[in-house]
Amino acid sequence: MAARIVVACGSGVATSEMVALKIGRLLRDAGVDAEVHAVEMAELDDALEDADVFVPVVRTDEEYDVPVVNGVAFLTGMNQDEEFAKLLDLIRFA
Repeated sequence: MAARIVVACGSGVATSEMVALKIGRLLRDAGVDAEVHAVEMAELDDALEDADVFVPVVRTDEEYDVPVVNGVAFLTGMNQDEEFAKLLDLIRFA
């Protein structure tokens, strides 16, 4: 079964969609089967119910029941390699 990754930003439109597409491309390039979904923060609780990893593109101090990877890294490119390696490690054990 494919890992399920949820990407969220405030509106769930531009930023989370862009980051979700980028993560999806990186995963495909790495030969990893995963579902990447972009949502707005208002839909987050429902979206995280069956998620393996959460990638927020907004600052959040809240704690979640799923592992979190820094989504800003995929937006800016800064520390992207480290966060992608963390994401890969998390979904390999999902």
